[in-house]
Amino acid sequence: MDHLSSQKDQAYLRFGTSVTEGVAVIAHDQHRFSSQRHSHPHAQLLYAVNGVVSLTTDNGTWVVPPSRAVWLPPHIEHVTASHTNVQFRSLLIDAASNAALPKECMVVEVTPLLRELILKLADLAGKPVHQEMTEAVIRLLLLELAFLPAQPLSLPRPRHPALTAFCEAMLGDLANTIPIEKAAAGLNMSRATLMRLFQRETGLSLGRWRQQARMLKALTLLAEGRSILDIALECGYESPSAFSAMFRRSLGRSPRDYFQPMTSPAGPK
Repeated sequence: MDHLSSQKDQAYLRFGTSVTEGVAVIAHDQHRFSSQRHSHPHAQLLYAVNGVVSLTTDNGTWVVPPSRAVWLPPHIEHVTASHTNVQFRSLLIDAASNAALPKECMVVEVTPLLRELILKLADLAGKPVHQEMTEAVIRLLLLELAFLPAQPLSLPRPRHPALTAFCEAMLGDLANTIPIEKAAAGLNMSRATLMRLFQRETGLSLGRWRQQARMLKALTLLAEGRSILDIALECGYESPSAFSAMFRRSLGRSPRDYFQPMTSPAGPK
């Protein structure tokens, strides 16, 4: 192994267990956690086997339930957190050799095959296996990745200072629906200016942004085992049925069924 390859392996080992040149695995099985703000020199694929993980950058927050993963390009500072028991696997991938990989954060669909490939790589980490097998798993994994639009599992953050403070206030009290006219007056803007600025800064209307904020909060509360009634009230829905209907429209399943397929322990064997 040449000097450059040795340096790369050392870089990977600082963050996780190297499985082959260019790929490393990080495994977390714990109660609650919150990382320091940090970045990786490599791209990261973050997958929650059980529980819900959130990943926050300067541009927004992504919530990772068991049916999805998040792709994070290299050198982006972020904070990773969980508010309940969590089991997740994270792959660090040298993206420089594959120009087709996305250059921005986005949600990745986790098919049954992709899930097994991620867990297989975690199982291979640190074990004396044939290099050919490991590289075959990685090639298949990269082919299986399906990059999806980030909605509704991401929440873009504005950079405008006044809008940033306004959004933080909304996140602190999602049960309270502030009329646009009142919000605009509080920001010393016209209604039209607020709507135009908010759309430009986040890519979403104010109503759509609030709806996504409530949905991401609801996912976290569901993972904590909270009741549908409690979640509906805390997230600003008029009734449990209204919350359930919105949840199904957004994520394709009822709140009660959302985590069912992934509740059994699954991890390296």
